Amino acid sequence: MTNNDLNISLEFSAGAELLFGNIKKRQVTLKGEEKWTIRKLLKWMHANILTERPELFIQDESVRPGILVLINDTDWELLGELDYEIQPNDNILFISTLHGG
Repeated sequence: MTNNDLNISLEFSAGAELLFGNIKKRQVTLKGEEKWTIRKLLKWMHANILTERPELFIQDESVRPGILVLINDTDWELLGELDYEIQPNDNILFISTLHGG
């Protein structure tokens, strides 16, 4: 681990965990010399931990409508959404509001 690595928690709820191997919470270390944003995190998640039906989670460069994103219990819309710069020990929660019928 280098000084620029970020340790964060990712959580998935209300069905979102089904797309990530049924794991509700995981600790991850983001490596790199440059800053990490939510945009970059979503690409990393798609490449590394998204296991099922990516079209239900990712749309274009963002999360699909119907996925709520909370960063440290605050709606990401208040923090800059995709451009939010991830900080050490952030907790990022993805909640699905999509339900089958």
